[in-house]
Amino acid sequence: MAEQRPTYGFEQSDVVPAPPGDVYDAWMSSAGHTGMTGAEAVVDPVIGGEFSAWDGYIWGRTLALDPGVRILQSWRTSEFDEGDADSQIEVVLEPLAGGTSIRLRHTRVPADQLGYENGGWQDNYFEPMKAYFGAL
Repeated sequence: MAEQRPTYGFEQSDVVPAPPGDVYDAWMSSAGHTGMTGAEAVVDPVIGGEFSAWDGYIWGRTLALDPGVRILQSWRTSEFDEGDADSQIEVVLEPLAGGTSIRLRHTRVPADQLGYENGGWQDNYFEPMKAYFGAL
């Protein structure tokens, strides 16, 4: 068995101009996830359901759901080594005046893959989500 590489975790947050239920529903649907990121996604919206996003670059499984509030998923990309364990994302949605605070915790990320923290989530999720929901 391959030796596990060191991992790390981080947290980021942003505000999206839509109610938490709309953000949750989009994240957990193929059409919504595709629309809000601009890249193809396929989502089975149940606990244990598999998903892929960003044209197959990301894939994983939904581990826990609290509709409109929280999404917990295993998460990996084509940049992970075969021996790497899945990372994990927790998306927490909180209502704000005029939108939703999204708090994302990404844990068990291979330590040499800093791009997710250094602009990856902001550029590929938060900014496109703001544009998507702002245009609805």
